[in-house]
Amino acid sequence: MGATVLTDIMYVTVYVTDQERALEFYTEGLGLVKHIDVAGPDGRFLAVGVADSPVKIILWPHAPAAGQPVEPGAAPGPLVIESDDLREDFTVLRGRGVAFVEDEPQDYPFGVRVEAVDPDGNRISLRQQRFGGQG
Repeated sequence: MGATVLTDIMYVTVYVTDQERALEFYTEGLGLVKHIDVAGPDGRFLAVGVADSPVKIILWPHAPAAGQPVEPGAAPGPLVIESDDLREDFTVLRGRGVAFVEDEPQDYPFGVRVEAVDPDGNRISLRQQRFGGQG
């Protein structure tokens, strides 16, 4: 087997029913930045992300619940976003009207986690690592 030549993750896709509503949630609610917004042959190509991250989140129009597990809670949501101070960010985001599954961030062996929910029901796992490195 040869060495892989893949170099980076460019995009992940979140299916949304209303791109404008999703854009407002992801930028004004979560505080992400709009990186791409162009009309294309397959529709509007809209992508947001963390300001300095090379990974972009495509907000792609699709039917409700597209890409969601059949059983609620059966699988993690499509996004995991890291925070340096999740408890503080939770307070700020809740103040902006972001809905959460839990009443407050929960402690885990890897750190702290809480799940936000976008207007289409997509879960976004917000995490703060307890120690440096992946986890």
